[in-house]
Amino acid sequence: MLCEQLPELEVVKAFNNPETFLSELPNLDFELCILDIEMPQMNGLQVANLLNGKSVIFVTAYKEYAAEAFDLNAIDYVRKPVKKERLQQAVQKAIQRLDKKSPAKSFVQLNTDKGKALIFFEQLSYIKSSDLDSRDKTVNLTDGVTLTLKNISFEKLQELLPTDEFCRINKKEMIALKAVQLFSFDEITTNISNKSGGLLKLTLSEVYRKDFIKKVKI
Repeated sequence: MLCEQLPELEVVKAFNNPETFLSELPNLDFELCILDIEMPQMNGLQVANLLNGKSVIFVTAYKEYAAEAFDLNAIDYVRKPVKKERLQQAVQKAIQRLDKKSPAKSFVQLNTDKGKALIFFEQLSYIKSSDLDSRDKTVNLTDGVTLTLKNISFEKLQELLPTDEFCRINKKEMIALKAVQLFSFDEITTNISNKSGGLLKLTLSEVYRKDFIKKVKI
């Protein structure tokens, strides 16, 4: 339940028995395993040894296992009762380690009005606050498809999207830099078609102007 409250985590599956987990392991696709240490049949340290180098966070009520856990190169060792803030701290450590090990991602998975969707950065051209609910965002893809991202802030999108490819330009809009055709002091002309068949023009506000100009390398 705590994991499902962290937006950076997607829970693939949860198990209450280590042998069941290990039997299903060949069919599971995951990057991080959060393991209890005291479990029936076998303990979490033994299970971690069988995970072929997968990232592991241990949770336990017992402090005497800490040295063994770090001998296994565990990401973190969280004492029970687990607090959300402490778990989030451990998860951030895992993300940093995984980012160092993994090539740069070319996509992000987000909740949309059509369910979970993989959105490739190269397909994304323009994002604006939804006219129906400002907590949602309307996304224009390069192939003309429009999606609604559910309940996500611009701040969160700025964390998820490559900072050198996307820029917020005003309070309600963000743009892929490749969509910029030309711009003036307070206006951006894009290569995106508007409803009347012309080119979409957007306001460049003072708050975001400096960052925008820096990113387009002017």
